[in-house]
Amino acid sequence: MLSSLPFTIPALRDAYARGTRPEEVVDEVLARLDRIGDPCIFLHLCDRDSLLAEARALGAYDPAKPLWGIPFAVKDNIDVAGLPTTAACPAYAYTPERDAFVVARLRAAGALMIGKTNLDQFATGLVGVRTPYGAPRNAVDPEIVPGGSSGGSGVVVGHGAVAFSLGTDTAGSGRVPAALNNIVGLKPTLGALSAGGVVPACRTLDTVSVFALTVDDAFAAFDVARGYDPADAYSKPLPSKPLTAPLPALRIGVPDAASSAFDGDSVQQETFARDVARLATQGAEIVEVDFTPLYAIAAMLYQGAWVAERHTVIADLLARDPEAVLPVTRQIIGLAETMSADDAFRGIYRLAELKREAEPLLAGLDMLCVPTIPRFVTVAEIEADPVGPNSMLGTYTNFVNLLDLCGIAVPTAPRSDGRPGSVTLLARAGEDAAIAAVARGFEADCPRTLGTTAHPVPTPAALPAAQDDRIELAVCGAHMSGLPLNGQLTALGARLLRADHTAPWYRFYALAGGPPARPGLLRDSGPKAGAVAVEVWSLPKAAFGSFIEQVPAPLSIGSVELSDGTRVKGFLCEADGIAGATEITHLGDWRAYLDQPLETA
Repeated sequence: MLSSLPFTIPALRDAYARGTRPEEVVDEVLARLDRIGDPCIFLHLCDRDSLLAEARALGAYDPAKPLWGIPFAVKDNIDVAGLPTTAACPAYAYTPERDAFVVARLRAAGALMIGKTNLDQFATGLVGVRTPYGAPRNAVDPEIVPGGSSGGSGVVVGHGAVAFSLGTDTAGSGRVPAALNNIVGLKPTLGALSAGGVVPACRTLDTVSVFALTVDDAFAAFDVARGYDPADAYSKPLPSKPLTAPLPALRIGVPDAASSAFDGDSVQQETFARDVARLATQGAEIVEVDFTPLYAIAAMLYQGAWVAERHTVIADLLARDPEAVLPVTRQIIGLAETMSADDAFRGIYRLAELKREAEPLLAGLDMLCVPTIPRFVTVAEIEADPVGPNSMLGTYTNFVNLLDLCGIAVPTAPRSDGRPGSVTLLARAGEDAAIAAVARGFEADCPRTLGTTAHPVPTPAALPAAQDDRIELAVCGAHMSGLPLNGQLTALGARLLRADHTAPWYRFYALAGGPPARPGLLRDSGPKAGAVAVEVWSLPKAAFGSFIEQVPAPLSIGSVELSDGTRVKGFLCEADGIAGATEITHLGDWRAYLDQPLETA
């Protein structure tokens, strides 16, 4: 019976293969919504007749279409042809003639669009109650905020009434509702999903996001929706990486004790420690990181340039009819009217400085793991203080898009008080599949139910082994961690593996010219040779070409023999390049050379 069927993509596809018709699924979706009894989830729920007509138009079951007959919902700042787009502001409403790019791709794959969901007005908020249409009730506990800004999209998936939904994410709107409703929230790399047909919040930072009951379902919807859109100036032609098993011995950064933030929630703190311990048990190396620079980046989101960016969306409406905008939304976005273009550029410059400060923290890590939220927030708290608790919810989310990290919020086992656990995995742009693969591990090991349903999380299928798509690179000079050119490595996704030495048959030079000062490594088995300190980094093979393009003569990339006799790629110097150079073999370490007094260095 459909009433007892979990609305996951595999379960629905299996039902269709056994003869279930999409019209029956439509009726079951509507029945589930009736049982939920929350009229504030949807701002526009398609009527039964139109849904049945769309279901019948699918024709015979077509397993080649990966989302054939799969019901989904769309946040109401994303266009669906013929339905009003309001962004939770009646005075802003318009009716688009065509689907947003991502909606069109999902429908072309057979997905059934059920309706448009409620949101924090103009996607400004993380609580889900900043809406003139009445707030949807949290699927887990109605006393808790539903999360925002994609509140309706999170709640409807949490109840298991649709298989997946679309949200948007600028400051955490695709992740916070996931934590609050016990579901998965996938926030892609910026530009992976087109924003064509999406009402912007901060156009340079926005991405469409996906909520689902499982990691596999979220990734399946993402995989269909992604694609380069030449009509969207911020769309990127990113490679499509499939889900594969996680690489062994991942290095995962977590907030250190001094920079962990739980706003007094000891249960949340204990739950996160438990979940980090699970990663370690699975073979990950846990690295404690000072998150202070990341919090400084997070604070930039509601300063200068990015508040002004929000203002561009509704400037005309604010000038024409300011009362059409909710007071709290008007208060936040209206700050832009007190700022100048100078303020915006100062914000951009400050962000660049903070990014540079954060680079060493992220160097050598495969990903970060953070609590999705510091603690739970009640509706009553937001009624008493509409801004403070909302800001707190963004502690671990606000910096993510400013750094162009991808992220996935995944439920973990319930807390000791029964509330849902959740962590978010974050990684560099393009690593969406890598973090999803690790997130699946929590589904395999953490007993829980799908959203608020009684259905247990299905055991994820085994994934194919990851291909070795990285190359080891030995660096001995300005590319070492903390030195001027290290950013060329970290920007390409390199991670530090270890400190080492070359075999004892190299000569080492400080080359003429600069800045920056550069060393030269020359193989020589003569009596003046010695071992030289190096760092061994792991660099994606796809980025290797981009990296070596930055290597100037007389330097080159060749094979460097390490202390244990193994060979890796590394920096070498052409023989004629040592003209005018200072030999520093006796020092054996570039940093030792840099630490010398200027007159002798």
